[in-house]
Amino acid sequence: MIDFIFFTKTSTRHARLAQPRIETSSKLTARQSFASLLSTSVLLGLFIYGHTNIAYAGEREQAKRMHDRIAGVPPTSDVLDNMAADILAGNASDAAYTAMEHTAFYDVTLKNLAAPWTNEAMSSFVPLNDYTATIIGLVRDDKDFRTILYGDVLYEADSSLNLSNNYSMTNNDHYEELEETGLSLKDSLTPIAQSARNGLPASATAGVMTSRAAAKSFFKDGTNRAMFRFTALNHLCNDMEQLNDISRTPDRIRQDVSRSPGGDSRIFLNSCIGCHSGMDPLAQSFAYYEYDYDVATDPDGENGSIGYNTAGITDPVTGTRVQSKYHNNATNFEYGYVTPNDHWDNYWREGQNKLLGWDNTLTGSGDGAKSMGEELAHSTAFAECQVTKVFKNVCLRSPVDSTDRLTISNMVTSFANSGYNLKQVFADSAVYCMGD
Repeated sequence: MIDFIFFTKTSTRHARLAQPRIETSSKLTARQSFASLLSTSVLLGLFIYGHTNIAYAGEREQAKRMHDRIAGVPPTSDVLDNMAADILAGNASDAAYTAMEHTAFYDVTLKNLAAPWTNEAMSSFVPLNDYTATIIGLVRDDKDFRTILYGDVLYEADSSLNLSNNYSMTNNDHYEELEETGLSLKDSLTPIAQSARNGLPASATAGVMTSRAAAKSFFKDGTNRAMFRFTALNHLCNDMEQLNDISRTPDRIRQDVSRSPGGDSRIFLNSCIGCHSGMDPLAQSFAYYEYDYDVATDPDGENGSIGYNTAGITDPVTGTRVQSKYHNNATNFEYGYVTPNDHWDNYWREGQNKLLGWDNTLTGSGDGAKSMGEELAHSTAFAECQVTKVFKNVCLRSPVDSTDRLTISNMVTSFANSGYNLKQVFADSAVYCMGD
């Protein structure tokens, strides 16, 4: 307001000096001319003053918007100044990385992003667990994000915190206590080999798929197809309806799938086969896994743990290392596939799902969850899925037009060039949408 008054007075003075000589007989006309010139001068002053401040406020508003969306909280004045200066200097990506230094990026943004991936209800309102903590830790440490599906990795609270609950195979107390302390996850998490905590051989670890939280949600009961379905949904952004392809060979569909549901074989041929022909050969990679709990005393499995049949263990039902659940409802179609081991094949490397962009340096076949997780994580669909989710999270909207889609494509390339560092995706998204 002070600048405005000063400018107005200055402009008025110059306006008076610039007034042409007016005859006394034309006082009314002179007053009208002076008023018109004064009004023009004031408007010009307002425009110049306003334009200068809009340009300055633009960088600050963009910086604040960027920080709010990345961290979920407003920046301090010093941080805002630094981010605005970076944006003005053409270094908007640096401003985004500054926002990611805030603890709330880890405690709130990343936790809320990953929490729905850990449960079938896809709810964000779940306690911190080993799945979520591992996602947060890998992002914090700039690791290859693809390893979330095949790494021998786990993040837990640093031992220096002296929590009363250590990591446990049979409960989530360690992570709930960490969350209740209010300590920043940015500073509190430390990596450790997953195989050192959950009893699995290193060769049987598969990132978050073999975390306790994932096992409780997706290996508990059922036929282990849930683990594949939710992994595809959360990390390839495709559910079974999108992956349905009735052109694939049905030779690996298990016995529990009726070939004539409701007495009508057309339903199987035109619907069921589309999902199971591709899903069952891939879900076979989980054949040795189970979530063990006492149904009588712990019906919700709160105190259960991941189970795995190592070499030498024979399931009493199957007579092999394969978990008994793979032989559930074997009489539905006794001529169906009987799972003998954990060998998997990706039938979706051909047909319409070839468009998911499978890695040609991989064979499309293997044994166990680790190699199958690598198959999924090294697909183009995996990278596109992560980019799209971060884009929505930061920009608060889905891609809507060709410009957005081109940007997503460029961000996928940037993601790959960064070594699959998810922070790069947050930075690219924030820069693209800082003017929205």
